[in-house]
Amino acid sequence: MKYTFIRLTLLSLLLFGTTTHATVIKIATLSPDGTAWMKKMRQAAKEISELTDKRVKIKFYPGGVMGDENAVMRKMRINQLQGAAISSGALTHYFKDSSLYGMPFLFNSQEEVLYVRKHMDKLMIKGLEKKGLISFGIAESGFVYLLSNKPIQSIADLKKEKFWIPDNASARDTVKSFSLKPIPLPFGDVLAALQTHLINTIIASPIASIALQWHTQVKYLTDMPILYSWGTLIISKRTMEKLKRKDRVIVHKVMSKAFKEIDQQNQKDSDAALTALKNQGITFIKPSEKQYAEWKSIALRGNKELVETGSNSKEMYELVQKLIADYQKNNIKVTVLN
Repeated sequence: MKYTFIRLTLLSLLLFGTTTHATVIKIATLSPDGTAWMKKMRQAAKEISELTDKRVKIKFYPGGVMGDENAVMRKMRINQLQGAAISSGALTHYFKDSSLYGMPFLFNSQEEVLYVRKHMDKLMIKGLEKKGLISFGIAESGFVYLLSNKPIQSIADLKKEKFWIPDNASARDTVKSFSLKPIPLPFGDVLAALQTHLINTIIASPIASIALQWHTQVKYLTDMPILYSWGTLIISKRTMEKLKRKDRVIVHKVMSKAFKEIDQQNQKDSDAALTALKNQGITFIKPSEKQYAEWKSIALRGNKELVETGSNSKEMYELVQKLIADYQKNNIKVTVLN
């Protein structure tokens, strides 16, 4: 009887195989659930699960439930999380040039950005991979503006206000040249800080300010694009390398496609978000030519200092400058990245 049971057990294993445990990849994001971004990511996760016969499952933690971006990156280091959808500013500790696109007043138009990105996105992705982070593409948040409860046109105006910046080194470096004393806070604390008047001025893209409901607490927008913002979806390289090769290919293909679609949609939505802010009663304030020149002069001087002190690499900075000059000289038409 004993040997009969053993033979039956061995036969069952031969016929049906052993149980394969799924690899669960936990990804955190500040993006609220229900947004277009989250819907697209959940669709991609479902597709990955189906194509890998449930060998790979992706679990999302939206809305900042895993903490701010600094906390998320710490949790990735200890493998409590395996991935994140994160802003570029939170990545400078790993790859300093992730802040390059976000230098203030670096770009003069969306078309310049698209031309530079067409040549440099792959360098950004490669730089992150060298630091152990697999990126599935770059998605813009768009140009960033000042949003406030009092009209702001000049640097002197801003110095009078309670001005928020993200709590990361990139943001602190960005405002340093303007001699400001900002209030750094995690993204998840911004809405409450606006509601309680701890801050009254923020720097954000129209897309982000609407998605996070910050726009409901401000009255003015300074109609002057300050810098370009973007984010990326990353999974740790060690996690990807644990997957079977065919599953790695599936994850990379599906997630890269989804993230490209998000980027393309955001490129189209940036102008619409500005219009939406205006339609909701936010007053647009335009600095004078003299005021704009002051903003830009100080910003560009600060950008050079960041390169000289090693916060950004000289090689990458000069490549961006060359690409911008090429674009301006040849007036190359670039609409949507593909």
